[in-house]
Amino acid sequence: MSASINQSFTKAFEAEVHTAYQRTGSKLRNTVRFKNDVKGSSTTFQKVGKGTASTKTRNGLVPVMNLDHSPVECTLTDYYAGDWLDSLDELKIGYDERSVIVNAGAYALGRKTDDLIINALKTGTNVVGDGTAGLSKSLILQAFATLNENDVPDDGQRFGLVGANEWNALLNLAEFSDSDYVGDEFPWLKGTESRKWLGIVWIMHTGLPLADGVRTCFIYHKTAIGHACGQDVVTDISWHGDYAAYFINNMMSQGACLIDNSGVIKLSIDADAALS
Repeated sequence: MSASINQSFTKAFEAEVHTAYQRTGSKLRNTVRFKNDVKGSSTTFQKVGKGTASTKTRNGLVPVMNLDHSPVECTLTDYYAGDWLDSLDELKIGYDERSVIVNAGAYALGRKTDDLIINALKTGTNVVGDGTAGLSKSLILQAFATLNENDVPDDGQRFGLVGANEWNALLNLAEFSDSDYVGDEFPWLKGTESRKWLGIVWIMHTGLPLADGVRTCFIYHKTAIGHACGQDVVTDISWHGDYAAYFINNMMSQGACLIDNSGVIKLSIDADAALS
């Protein structure tokens, strides 16, 4: 068999992976600040301090706020998700086997994107709860108050991440269970367990940190976390005659960082707490 593969096959496969990644890959990329087409191994996000308005005398100079611009560096790392596709399987099964690998690669890269963002959230230092109780309304209101005390904007860009057990606990709250789904407002969350309550978009996520029975959930503002992408998802396909198979490698270059600690609240929850 020829050592080269059909170019239309390669282009179709890459397009399918990219589409699958955009459709079902990452739940969190659109909940944070992001930069695309980053050149080099790192980039910076600007953290801008608070400005203060003041008066001026007639015909006097407008006072300068002297905002504190603190650059936050975000390092990019290369990630790969590859697998083999037997030539005869492709002939026998057609596109079914290919779609399995397409979606598997897209999901793997999507999970890695979310892992990067969650790891950045973990570096926040504002903690509510001590891990000995389940998620409750009072705990959420405490976190909500902390955001307000930190002057975090209440502008529809606050997000909350909870695990499956914590999501069920929230559904026991009448206010939460009666709240609106957000699929229409945020199309990238369609098909995801998500609601809007207290001005926060709540998302159920299965990849949150769990250690010694303690689940870490998060409430954060979009501008508090940065995600950088040097290379969006691309696919490389090569024929290996000794294996009579194609090796399909999906890859990307991304990174995430904490920009503003005051905009992230960590909730320390007993992951095994019984639902009331």
